[in-house]
Amino acid sequence: MSSIAAYYAGKNVLITGATGFMGKVLVEKLLRSCPGVKAIYILVRPKAGQSMQARVTDMMKCKLFDRVREDFQKKIIPIGSELMHPNLAINPEDTERLLSCINVVFHCAATVRFDEPLKHALQLNVVATQQLLMLARRMQKLEAFIHISTAYANCNRNHVEEIVYPPPVEPKKLIDSLEWMDDSMIQDITPKLIGDRPNTYTYTKALAEYVVQQESGDLNIAIIRPSIVGASWQEPFPAGKGILRTMRATNDAVADLIPVDVVVNLTLAAGWYTATHRPKAALIYNCTTGGVNPFHWGEIEYHVISTFKRNPLDQAFRRPNANITSNYLINQYWITVSHKAPALVYDLYLRLTGQKPRMMKIFNRLHKSMMLLEYFSSKSWQWSSDNMNMLMSQLSLEDKRCFNFDVRQLHWPEYIENYCIGTKKYVLNEDMSGLPAARQHLKKLRNIRFAFNTILLVVLWRVFIARSQMARHIWYFVVSLCYKFLSYFRASSTLRY
Repeated sequence: MSSIAAYYAGKNVLITGATGFMGKVLVEKLLRSCPGVKAIYILVRPKAGQSMQARVTDMMKCKLFDRVREDFQKKIIPIGSELMHPNLAINPEDTERLLSCINVVFHCAATVRFDEPLKHALQLNVVATQQLLMLARRMQKLEAFIHISTAYANCNRNHVEEIVYPPPVEPKKLIDSLEWMDDSMIQDITPKLIGDRPNTYTYTKALAEYVVQQESGDLNIAIIRPSIVGASWQEPFPAGKGILRTMRATNDAVADLIPVDVVVNLTLAAGWYTATHRPKAALIYNCTTGGVNPFHWGEIEYHVISTFKRNPLDQAFRRPNANITSNYLINQYWITVSHKAPALVYDLYLRLTGQKPRMMKIFNRLHKSMMLLEYFSSKSWQWSSDNMNMLMSQLSLEDKRCFNFDVRQLHWPEYIENYCIGTKKYVLNEDMSGLPAARQHLKKLRNIRFAFNTILLVVLWRVFIARSQMARHIWYFVVSLCYKFLSYFRASSTLRY
């Protein structure tokens, strides 16, 4: 039997961020691969008019939980909570319940928006972590506290070791200072505060790591630093529909994607190791692929586009294609030609047919997202992975099979194709039986493009030759040459027969 699965048997686990992308996968993996787990407590807040229970019900309907739906109903215990409130807004009865029974905490909750206002990011990523640590220190049976950070918390360094670096500022001083500042003042000082980090997300995640290290007391803790997790499931959507045509990136820069199941397997293995071996100091695990199995942005472009040409999405806006360039001016040119111009034409068509224009709004949102990603798609980092390798060496053969996080085995072209097809089937809910119609639609788009380009070329040339005598001479020479060639070809064909 798996040592990891055996450890979690009979245990009560607390997970924050369980309704998020990684949190859901962690819950499902625990239920499926650790069937002996006693209960999984999840902190849930009401959101967008939905009650806590309604959110859990929606979560349970997700296809991800098809194999564990019965266990989900039996073992998932939602706890009402709000990370922005004092004591996480957990009521006294639930607090006592958690203090008396929780064995392992997985802290996955965070705001992952790159452009989050600093005060809000600080509250969710740092203050909420402090509050959870205060609760965890009072838990009577706690054996391990696992904090999910990001590999980009220290992206201002080219080489990132598996250590907690000194924070850019003392977290408590920053929290106290922001309390009395208004939003406009905070916005003005944010660029100076974050310094050489690209956004408030990476800045506050670095502060959170320091808080975990300094305020954990006698807890057995570990920090997991995954690289790009969630984005790897969402990026094929705009490219596959033919909406995303250009992005600014360096072709030979490493795209440090990490499959979510790898992160979850490492997280559960780290929980087991931390609880059973009780390391003297907190272990940090850089969960990345670039150092051992690198994959580059230029390769992603090729494999995503070729996959969506073979398996097109229904009703694509344009044929899948993309131009990856590190040059700002070239990127702006392609944005104008391949994004804005077609969007304006399409929106004009929608207006003329009495429909609401929408393409420019879609492109504006897309450009904003792409600008936020430019920092990460234009650079490469080196991450140490000694702790990850050490943990792998501690696993039995059965553990390595059930909780595999050896990224050296990852075959990137197959992985990219699988998540593109997965996006089509499970995110966009498109039936694979519709592929012949989608391919026909793609052929139609290709013919429209060729016809449009030909007409545009003829129109431009006619405008040009109307203004230039030399151009007219060249045009007449080419036309007469073509005419003579056709006449010769027709005459030789007649003589042959």
